[in-house]
Amino acid sequence: MSRPRLTPFSYVVLALVGRGGAGPHDIVRMMREGSMFWTTSESHFYAEPKRLAKLGFLTARTEPGKTRARTHYELTDEGRSALSSWIAEPTGPPRVQHEGIIRLLAADFSDDATVLESLSAMRAELEAGLAEIDAMEERAKAIPHRARYLRLVDDYGRRSLRAQLEWLDEVERELGSD
Repeated sequence: MSRPRLTPFSYVVLALVGRGGAGPHDIVRMMREGSMFWTTSESHFYAEPKRLAKLGFLTARTEPGKTRARTHYELTDEGRSALSSWIAEPTGPPRVQHEGIIRLLAADFSDDATVLESLSAMRAELEAGLAEIDAMEERAKAIPHRARYLRLVDDYGRRSLRAQLEWLDEVERELGSD
């Protein structure tokens, strides 16, 4: 019998469930907070834990909620083993989907002022991302077993956002110099 196929996204969900478990709304909240690291539609963050539970990587139990019962997922031994094995595999380079780069690639179909205005709109989101990382650092204090790793993740995020802001500064200088 072949082993069930786990995708990179499957491991995102397993990592977010982590040692303490998580419900679907917790997973979506964490996904929103860390959207600079991984993005997909919210529906995937609801569907994938169900799939992983059917495959035996997560357990699902119902807990009382404020207004209705909530599902809470936890890693099974098989889920912990799969996550540990995956962590030991060589990591590939990050995949980047950068809409601004594609706009520059096609900029000859427009004018510099229009391209510049479009790209400059990213600045507010990049700066908001830096503020979100500050908030993530505060929340990490409540997860001492992950604090060291989360600090490194936050450092990567901060450096990436700063690099994008520096790149945007250069684009604005270049396209705004006419």
